[in-house]
Amino acid sequence: MGSLRNPVGPLPSSIYWRRRAVAASLAVLVAVLVVWALLSGGGGGGKGDEGRNGSSPAPSEITPGPSGSGPAISEAPGGREEPGGSGGDDGKNGDSAAPGGGQGGTGSGSGSGGAGADGGGTQGGTGAGGTAAGGLVPADSPLPNCPPGALRLTLTSEKNRYAPGEKPKFRLLVRNASATTCKADLGPKHAVLTISAEDDDVWASDHCPRGAGTLLVRVPAGGSVTHTVEWDRRGSQPQCVPGKPGPAAEPGTYLVEVAVPGAKVLPASFTLAKD
Repeated sequence: MGSLRNPVGPLPSSIYWRRRAVAASLAVLVAVLVVWALLSGGGGGGKGDEGRNGSSPAPSEITPGPSGSGPAISEAPGGREEPGGSGGDDGKNGDSAAPGGGQGGTGSGSGSGGAGADGGGTQGGTGAGGTAAGGLVPADSPLPNCPPGALRLTLTSEKNRYAPGEKPKFRLLVRNASATTCKADLGPKHAVLTISAEDDDVWASDHCPRGAGTLLVRVPAGGSVTHTVEWDRRGSQPQCVPGKPGPAAEPGTYLVEVAVPGAKVLPASFTLAKD
């Protein structure tokens, strides 16, 4: 009965052609989709490469800033000294004075100020040790000694007032007004730094310095060197033991002076605040 309702036998040829057309259309559609996918993938990759190569920022270059061309020294006569300097004859390098007294100086400088790092060594006084390196010259350096009249010195305190426990810093600007590069002794026995309160000496760099007590520094012609001294807030006595801390300084107002043969330097004042 089923065969009578749905007769089985060959179908009309039009049905076969219709099926073949549908199959061919599907094949063409699949081929088109494959080609489109390949082209889209390749184009996207190219755009990605272009994005990576073109739109991404180039790595930034870090270049060192201008470095000081003159002597860079650190040393310690009873604290820590950190001298620095301007360069030689071709440019100008300003030195602004810190508050606390004295006046700033200006030195010219773009030439190299480093010479004879062999002169580096350790210097120190009561209360602390330190190192000295860069811008120093050895004792047998062929550089002539700076004539006293050629040097212009200015002493300043970094601050007018120091908080409890804060170590005062003092700057000695040494300018060479002559046309000849020379060496100057800024050691604790030659450039004697003294701190006093009410006319009583509290600390002096020449009381018990470590080593020979000399610090020969190259000062360029027309240039300057800034010698920074950090005080450890400890007192000292003549012939004291190097490295042995003295009594702690009391709060109050102090006067700092420096004595250099043949040079006149104005003192500076500062205050140690109470707790």
